[in-house]
Amino acid sequence: MSGPHDDGRPGRPVPPRGGRTGPALRGLGLAAAAGALLLVGLLSVWVGTRGIPFTATWHVLWNPDGSETSVIIHDYRVPRTVLGALVGTALGLSGALMQALTRNPLADPGMLGVNLGASAGVVVAIAFFGIAAPLGYVWFALAGAAGASLGVYLLGSSGRKLASPERLVVAGAAVTAVLYAFNWAVLLLNPRAFDQFRFWTVGSLAGRSHDIVLMALPFVGTGLILALALAPSLNALAMGDQMGRALGVNVGRTRALGAAAVMLLCGAATAAAGPIGFVGLAVPHVARFVVGPDQRWVFAYSMLLAPVLLLGADVLGRVLGAPGEVQVGIVTAFLGAPLFIALCRRRKLVML
Repeated sequence: MSGPHDDGRPGRPVPPRGGRTGPALRGLGLAAAAGALLLVGLLSVWVGTRGIPFTATWHVLWNPDGSETSVIIHDYRVPRTVLGALVGTALGLSGALMQALTRNPLADPGMLGVNLGASAGVVVAIAFFGIAAPLGYVWFALAGAAGASLGVYLLGSSGRKLASPERLVVAGAAVTAVLYAFNWAVLLLNPRAFDQFRFWTVGSLAGRSHDIVLMALPFVGTGLILALALAPSLNALAMGDQMGRALGVNVGRTRALGAAAVMLLCGAATAAAGPIGFVGLAVPHVARFVVGPDQRWVFAYSMLLAPVLLLGADVLGRVLGAPGEVQVGIVTAFLGAPLFIALCRRRKLVML
């Protein structure tokens, strides 16, 4: 069945109203995803470069006693696990939101220049201010992500036209190219800054403290509320801007708030853990494969499945790299790429 384009031409497929499963099964699937997140969270607290029996881990988790084991669990592994869950939720939700906003199944949060903007902020902090600690440059990364997102939206909405998905993508590509050139021009002229920057750009949860978790939490929380509130409007816009307006959706405001939510979610996640690829791209496809095109369910599943993938990759990196570890950004690339290829082969990707 096909419906009209925005300009009245036929041929655009109308998204099906129902998902692949009924509401009861989708609810059970959501509960299963929550259980998987709890399980992988416990594994993240238990597994590490320092071997600690599970019984000892469970005891000090609820009864901190100031011992060396307690310090390892509460000062290192718990913040790392909480940050992994927070970053995974932000990346999964921002990826689903980005694909819904642009109606492009290959869109990821970096398309609005968020990742490169955060990278530019870190480059400035390291090269010009001599800041090397994560808690120091995380604010620069967040400011860079915000500035890049704002620049993309202003370019995409310049003139008399609204910020359409196509204009946002083109503006994002232009801003990304400029920021990429700026970053590498600075880094190639400053070997010391490059040496420090390369550890951030691979993406990692290691060495992050409670302070970084607390820094990221309000931004991710605000972005989460914005994204969930926009889900019904995005369902209407999936049938085209004209149909969305007929259903009472303010198209310009929806896209502006959606871009702000992507900036808050992806900006905070990238600032806290570095750029981590494939999570925001692949997980929403898994969610849509399970529940269909309804953004309310896609957002809910993405919020749970993405931290499962991220924390699972972090645990796997610790196991494979023992007695050291493989950074989570490397592991997600190895896990996410085959997963995405399998989804592409199993199910034809169509315009959203």
